[in-house]
Amino acid sequence: MDTFDYDVIIVGGGPAGLTAGLYTCRSRLKTLLIEEMFIGGQVTTTEMVENYPGFKDGITGPELIQQMEEQAKKFGLDVVTGGVESISVDEKNLKFVKHTDRELSCVALIIASGTKPNELGVAGESELKGRGVSYCATCDGPFFKGLDIAVIGGGNSAVEEGMFLTKYAKKVYIVHRRQELRADKIVQERAFNNEKIEFIWESVLNKIEGSQTVNAVEVRNVKTDVLSRLDVGGVFMYVGVKPNTDFLKGIVAVDERGFVITDDEMNTSIPGIFAAGDVRVKLLRQIATAVGDGATAAFAAERYIEMTS
Repeated sequence: MDTFDYDVIIVGGGPAGLTAGLYTCRSRLKTLLIEEMFIGGQVTTTEMVENYPGFKDGITGPELIQQMEEQAKKFGLDVVTGGVESISVDEKNLKFVKHTDRELSCVALIIASGTKPNELGVAGESELKGRGVSYCATCDGPFFKGLDIAVIGGGNSAVEEGMFLTKYAKKVYIVHRRQELRADKIVQERAFNNEKIEFIWESVLNKIEGSQTVNAVEVRNVKTDVLSRLDVGGVFMYVGVKPNTDFLKGIVAVDERGFVITDDEMNTSIPGIFAAGDVRVKLLRQIATAVGDGATAAFAAERYIEMTS
């Protein structure tokens, strides 16, 4: 096979990417992990992880990621920071990753680029982003001490982060379009027992008001269309995620939302390109499933390299 820079390049430094790097490095494959922002991705914005096995009292997201990163680097994982502009494949099926101002080649490529929060696109959202509109409670919660806050969503992220915000806020309104939450039952129980949380059921965010900073939100009842106003100093959005796959356009098959389509062995539509973690089409997006994906992708990449060498 022609000369190449790495056996494996991994795009994304969350649990899936770090696990894949751990496994490929232990298999003595020369591996580079490229992370656009910071190692850990969304896990680093999670105050407490309680559903990852091995930590009976839970562990903070940053602590868990730090341990994962140190473990992978211990076995030789090379990590660099910067964006990936594009991916290409030549006629001999070598993969090329355009990273900042250089192009790197590899035999096997693992996409573990994760997701980012959805935006609702309501009036006031983009104008007040960073001035009362946030997508990360653990990042921005301390700025809202003593204020009333609205949290939009009804899944685990919305409810867990809503509870976290009660450490700072005077009151937290959780606005959800249905009459019941999608969060895990144990999470719901804790929220229902929190005196600082009030649920606004069967309602959606209609617009965000404010000039320099957020001062209110308008919500609409989905059954009656009645509009109501909540005087709040901040809005936290937890309305789903979208995959970080813009750099993959036209390379591998994705679904209608842009998530990468794989089989059970993490193979994409292109031989030698694998996907792992939240970026791929899957039923459950959790740290535990990302780690399993990463390990599978690494083993599949190793087998692919052996078959093509």
